[in-house]
Amino acid sequence: MSNYNPDTTAGRRGLIIKMLDDLGQVNVKELSLHFQVSEVTIRNDLAHLEQKNLLIRARGGAIKTDKASLDLRFLEKKSKNVREKEAIGRKAARFISDGDTIVVDSGTTTREIVNHLSRFSRLTVITNALNIASTLADMDNITAIMPGGIMRHNILSLVGAIAIDNFKKFFGDKLFLAADGIDVNLGLSSPDLEEAALKRTMIKMARKVIVVADSSKFGRRNLAVICSISQIDVLITDKGISAADHEALVTMGVEVVIVD
Repeated sequence: MSNYNPDTTAGRRGLIIKMLDDLGQVNVKELSLHFQVSEVTIRNDLAHLEQKNLLIRARGGAIKTDKASLDLRFLEKKSKNVREKEAIGRKAARFISDGDTIVVDSGTTTREIVNHLSRFSRLTVITNALNIASTLADMDNITAIMPGGIMRHNILSLVGAIAIDNFKKFFGDKLFLAADGIDVNLGLSSPDLEEAALKRTMIKMARKVIVVADSSKFGRRNLAVICSISQIDVLITDKGISAADHEALVTMGVEVVIVD
């Protein structure tokens, strides 16, 4: 471990991944003592590494995922449009009310919404994302439901016929939906057939559909169509959206919310 400098953020995170690789799991309190930093700092480290699918957070610590990489250059890379996704997640949480039952789709932008749920006194969250569910494990105010399914290892989501059948047993006040592609003529789309099929079921089981997507997703068309624009109630994005797309969405009856 001597190649990693524990006094730097990148070095500490690299060492955490090494410890996970050796031990299979780590504990926040023990890591705090080991690195002589606060538990808040360690939780931030774990959240950062989880976003890169390098670990899965569990109550009081984290467990190993086979996606772990010890390349510090990878750990230092910034995810695309991080600031925009954080702002979108923060804004999306304002659409939630205490007592709601919400459905949170898998995705890096939907993951940002979960960071703003601790202020609610009572929520029920239905999700097909393992990384989102593991974060909810630390929130006693939330009842988390995972309908099950077959795991997509690259993004830690549960899909397939089992997931679709089980989602049909639940109804949500609001669905927070992610999409890889948004085209004002085609609608929302995904490169994965099973993901698209599950998202279509989620839409049917929700009273209000709120799409969260940064502006880079506009103008993209993928293999599997999820839904038409007319099935969306609200779309939250950043100011990179074109004036033409913005106008088209509003004309089609979508409430467009733009974050700074």
